[in-house]
Amino acid sequence: MAPQVEENANNTKVKKETHYDFTLVILTMVLVFFGLVMVCSASTYTAIKYEVSATHYLMRQGLFAAVGFAIMLFAGKLNYNMILKGISIKGYRINFAVILYIVCIILQMMIFVIGESTNGSTRWINLPLIGRFQPSEISKICIILMVAHLINLAPKKLDSFWGFFGILIWSGILSGLVSKENLSTAIIIMGIAFVISFIASKRIVYFLVCFLFLAGGATLLITSVGYRMSRIEQWLDVEHKGYQILQGLYAICSGGVFGKGLGNSVQKLGYIPEVHTDMIFSIICEELGILGVIVLLTVYIMLLWRIFKIMVNAPDLYGSLIVAGVFAHISLQIIMNIAVVTNTIPSTGVTLPFVSYGGTSLVCMLAEMGLVLSVSSHIEHDI
Repeated sequence: MAPQVEENANNTKVKKETHYDFTLVILTMVLVFFGLVMVCSASTYTAIKYEVSATHYLMRQGLFAAVGFAIMLFAGKLNYNMILKGISIKGYRINFAVILYIVCIILQMMIFVIGESTNGSTRWINLPLIGRFQPSEISKICIILMVAHLINLAPKKLDSFWGFFGILIWSGILSGLVSKENLSTAIIIMGIAFVISFIASKRIVYFLVCFLFLAGGATLLITSVGYRMSRIEQWLDVEHKGYQILQGLYAICSGGVFGKGLGNSVQKLGYIPEVHTDMIFSIICEELGILGVIVLLTVYIMLLWRIFKIMVNAPDLYGSLIVAGVFAHISLQIIMNIAVVTNTIPSTGVTLPFVSYGGTSLVCMLAEMGLVLSVSSHIEHDI
């Protein structure tokens, strides 16, 4: 427990006991450690193929995990309300969420100019001192903070059409820039905004309109780009056109109940391209079987339940909305990743939270967990 100092009605400082959520920290650590083990197992062949050390991807992911944990623990000790205070420039106070929003807009526009491509997708930027990273992952944190901030400014306005439309516009601008090269992340960004607004609002009809609008926009973006339509065709005829997904399904089926054993996957030996990234769930199924998947999903459910309890018990609206955004982000990515690997939805690039290889994704996820810890540390009773 961490004591916090507050002033009472007599302007005398008193200490209030609050609780640091070690359960959340432990669950997060379990998932990250499991992810490191699976990245090590899944990436060995790929590392040898590219003539690097067999532990190359493990060491890189471990480094990102260490950085992410440091950020998580640091953010967890801060007061999340500092985001609302922002900074003062020439007498004008600017919220940190607004600053981050502007930065994300600039970074997404920079992708069109200096973006780097991998496997046909231009989603990365390489900057001095920072290195190579994916701005769209930072945009997910940004939309959580931005939407929570906008609703917190005037909660009742969300129940009006123009208030709801305003949230849609702010989210849509950033999502639109992301969708140019990364439609799946754009869908997640709008999904996060949708969930946060749904929790804060009482008007269901606006959400129905929003859903139809988003579905129409997504359909337009898919049908207007050739490679996206080809993914629909692969989904419908996976046996003849969806090589990567088909190989992933072979891995899932061959794992059985108990799996082939850690490190004994066959499909990772060049059959599934870049298997340690978005397709790592198939290797988990092959090596650890149904029982391993059940254990993993159980830990995910425990983590999401813990986040949900923090959201419900948050000391204020702003804190609750931040946690709701993190809940939406993690749950959406889990569902989308597993749905893609099992060919339930068309193929798209979404990582499995805390498990898939990806430095920017892991660091940003752990930063979000730091925000949740910050909110939980301000809850005055056990949950």
